[in-house]
This record gives sequence, C-alpha cells and structure tokens, in this order.
Amino acid sequence: MLMALFNYLTEHISSGPRSVTTKFQEMLMVLMRLRLGLPLQIVADLFMVSESAASRICLKMIDVMFMRMAPLIHWPDRESLRKTMPKEFVKSFGNKVTAIIDCFEVFIETPSSLQARAQTFSSYKHHNTIKYLIGITPQGVVSFISKGWGGRTSDKYVTENSSFLDNLLPGDLVLADRGFDIQESVGLMCAEVKLPAFTRGKKQLSAYDVEATRKIAHVRIHVERVIGNIIQKYAIIDSTIQIPCLSVAENDSYTTLDKMVTICCALVNMCPSVVPFD
Repeated sequence: MLMALFNYLTEHISSGPRSVTTKFQEMLMVLMRLRLGLPLQIVADLFMVSESAASRICLKMIDVMFMRMAPLIHWPDRESLRKTMPKEFVKSFGNKVTAIIDCFEVFIETPSSLQARAQTFSSYKHHNTIKYLIGITPQGVVSFISKGWGGRTSDKYVTENSSFLDNLLPGDLVLADRGFDIQESVGLMCAEVKLPAFTRGKKQLSAYDVEATRKIAHVRIHVERVIGNIIQKYAIIDSTIQIPCLSVAENDSYTTLDKMVTICCALVNMCPSVVPFD
C-alpha cells in the first residue's frame, strides 16, 4: 500500500539536481509528520537536512498529496450506495441513507488577534479550535470533509455554508446528532435528516421515540468511530496546531491544516472500513 501510494504520487513530485533527499524520503517526511506528529526539528534531524529545508519539503509535499489524494474523498452515486448498503442500515432505514455526519475539532494555538481568538474559541472544548464537518457513507468511507471553520461556529452553520448540501439528491436520508438542526435546509433539497429525539421539556420519551433514537444511535456511532480512527492514527490531528498552518497561500483557498486533514481522511479511506458489511 505504501509503494502504491508512492507510485501514485511520484510523477508529481518535483526534485532538483541538488536535492539531498529522494522523492520517497520526501513522502516519508510528511507521512511521519502526520502519523507521529513529529516536530519539524526532529524530522530534519532524522533526514539530515536543515529545519528550513524540512519545512519547504513538507509544504511542497503536502500540496502534491492534497492535489492527488483529495479525489479519494468523493460522493458516491446512489446506485453504488444501494448495492453495497450494510445490512444493519437496510434493516433500520431501507436503502435511503446517503451520509452520516458529525463535526470534530482540532486544537490550535491561541491567536494574537482578539477577533480571531473569539471566533476560534470552542465552549465545548474550552480551547481555541478549528472545526470540520465530516460525512461518511454507510459503508464507513469518508465521502465529505469541509474546510476548517472557527470553533465557535455552530454545527448547523457549518453544514449549511459548506458544500455538503449540494451533494444531496431528492429522497436521500442523512443521519446526524441533535446539534444539527438542519431539517429545513435539507428539506429544501427534497431530502430528509433523522436526529435522535430531543428530551428537553419531556419527562419521558414515548416508546416510538426510544426505538427510533436507538436505531439512529446504533448506526450513527460509525461516524464517531471513523473520527476516532483519524485522530488515533494521525497524531498531528490530535496535537495543537501552530498559527502559520492556518494561513492561506496566494492563489489558494485551503489552509495547510485543511490540506493535512484532507490527506489524513484520504489515507483512512485506503484502510479497511470500520463498518462490517454483515
């Protein structure tokens, strides 16, 4: 799998005659940064280059890997989804489930700007964070990852202002948590969203609500497992990201962190699914 990935990338990796590292070593630098969360200084020492050279190589390789690997995260057509629908989804929801969505947050350094500090402070994590909306198919494959938003942004706002809704077709069913109050916006796409029953203001849920919530929770846990898989496998996502990784280069619309998160999701898609077919 490692060599397959290298062969997929190698044609797009530029290497000058004075380069002291091979293309394979440059790919390894980024993979080690993502997998182990190693500081640049340690990566530079391991590959016997300067820290500035390691930084340049990693940024170059992240751009290459993002360009080539972003297509590995794609929204499958409806026929493919229905043909491979796991049995537990068919039993509870038929073959209509298109995506299970959730948000996860990545810790960042505290910005010096007071406005940026306020926009990125997450009351849930009690830290400055960047929030990402992730969508997986019932088969456990990452089919959508948004750009990063400030941790203060609500799940509903991120969902409605990313390109997620553009993927929905009439009749599609989306599973989400209670924080995703997106029934109206999903309804405008002639699709449906199912959320666990709200308990606020109720002494006890009805038997119907209990059973419906149980069915949703039973399969919605898969998106949490995928998120946990990404965070556990790629320590860079579980670390505190430095502010320079949040800047956008000229003629680009993605931050370095956006690209790293996308690459990590694509790498998880190359691994066996966490969802059993049976």
